[in-house]
Amino acid sequence: MITLTGASKWYGQVIGINDITCEIGPGITALLGMNGAGKSTLMKLVTGQLRPTTGDVKVLGMDPFANPEVYKEVGYCPEIDRFYERRTGRQFVNFLARISGMSAADAKRRTEEVLEIVGMSDRASKPIASYSKGMRQRIKLAQAMLLDPKIILLDEPLNGLDPVGRRELIDLLAWLAGQGRTVLVSSHILYEVEQMTRSLLLLHRGRLLATGDLKVIRSLIDKYPHKVRIETDDAKRLAGIITEFPNIVSLRFGIDGVLDLEVREPDIFYRNLNKAILDKNLPVNGFQSPDNNLEAVFSYLVER
Repeated sequence: MITLTGASKWYGQVIGINDITCEIGPGITALLGMNGAGKSTLMKLVTGQLRPTTGDVKVLGMDPFANPEVYKEVGYCPEIDRFYERRTGRQFVNFLARISGMSAADAKRRTEEVLEIVGMSDRASKPIASYSKGMRQRIKLAQAMLLDPKIILLDEPLNGLDPVGRRELIDLLAWLAGQGRTVLVSSHILYEVEQMTRSLLLLHRGRLLATGDLKVIRSLIDKYPHKVRIETDDAKRLAGIITEFPNIVSLRFGIDGVLDLEVREPDIFYRNLNKAILDKNLPVNGFQSPDNNLEAVFSYLVER
């Protein structure tokens, strides 16, 4: 759906993105990076608002810059709101439907359809100025869906949402992706991205650090020790068994029945641990790995 080949965008001496090559297909892909990493620049290249300084950007096989044929297939939710605040959400979406070329009847019908999809039908008659952050995000998504696009791009869509609104929007994006659409979501909030998708593009200072499934990216750095914390009522017995595993680097007794370990080949360690728990009836109350999450992976890649 979306292909970047050696794409760079420079603003004078300032790097927006630098030499990025990747492909983005159907499903949800998270564009992850700190503020200033180049996420918005990449979004603007894909939506045709900017032209790359060097390299190539293709959307559905076409150059997106100033290309109406691409615009028909792309829905875009920018990070910064640009509403007619005194209009209602329904009027705003209907207005955009009309200027996109729909007849009055088609615009009215499609407006009601997208408002229903985003859960705003019963609130769309209020002025946008009175909307909460979550309601404004829903209206932005509604307008992005007017032309039933194959590709939807959302720039920091979860900013400012309360937990309920965040969960509802994530579920809605999953529904859209389930219909075969390409959904590209930019974010700098790691734990939110993990709730959305495992398919990632990691950006840092304009460069693409890694791309692919989180598990695959994590496996690339599994040659380094992997931290594991186990909660147990019999730390000494459990420690005696675990130290016989072949891939233990270190083990330390913590407080309140906690064992802190560093292991190599974590998948093998987890299989050995599960087998030992079942075979020897070990009292394990829980375990977790602070390294087995997106924040750990991102920190590792940035620091290296």
